[in-house]
Amino acid sequence: MGESGTTDPVPSVRGDMDFTEPVPDIPVYRGPARLCVAVEQRSLLVVAGLPGAGKSTLLRDVVATSPVAVLDTDQIRARLRTMFPASTPYAWYRPLVHLLQNLRLVLTALVAPGPVVVHDPATGGIRRAAFVVLGMVTGRTRHLLWIDCTVGEALAGQRVRGRVLTSRSFSRHAHNAPRMRARLLAGRMPRGWHTAGLRPRPDARRGLRVEVAGPGAAAGTGRHPAGRQPRRR
Repeated sequence: MGESGTTDPVPSVRGDMDFTEPVPDIPVYRGPARLCVAVEQRSLLVVAGLPGAGKSTLLRDVVATSPVAVLDTDQIRARLRTMFPASTPYAWYRPLVHLLQNLRLVLTALVAPGPVVVHDPATGGIRRAAFVVLGMVTGRTRHLLWIDCTVGEALAGQRVRGRVLTSRSFSRHAHNAPRMRARLLAGRMPRGWHTAGLRPRPDARRGLRVEVAGPGAAAGTGRHPAGRQPRRR
């Protein structure tokens, strides 16, 4: 439901890696303003995509129907930046940023009463599998939202934000991303994920609205937001 009270359903795209069977799309739809995602009370939503795709842009403007924990590496980077000389290159403390992000992700997933929304490229299968394990251990449903863009758009996004990955690091993401995107478009779901969806980069500029299902309700069941029933075997 958009902020003005109307809903413009937009079909999302199914799938990820390690495909097993067709399953429902992630309940993603656009209202007049924000990109909207429907999740359960105890859930893990991973906002993924190439570095520079617009994940932080999306998570910088989040509203929700009940409290959610939003974890973005930009939050940690901003705090650490005040502890180092202004001339310190981000590359020097990037490993510390990601270590602290992983630690607080595990802690938050364990103790937070509501949904956890986390920023992560998740272009690699091992990383996505780690999110599945975390969700299972902490009793959270797993939802993947992939922000889609070209390599050129991602590189431009990195330049705009003032943080450009090393060629080696970005090449790894760029190598994995096309397979991920193709599998999303193929419409098959990975083991361990409940829903997955793909949205174009421009949608990230709208901000995110998280619709949290009430106690006992399942966000991924019932009629699909696009007005069609999910395929079942």
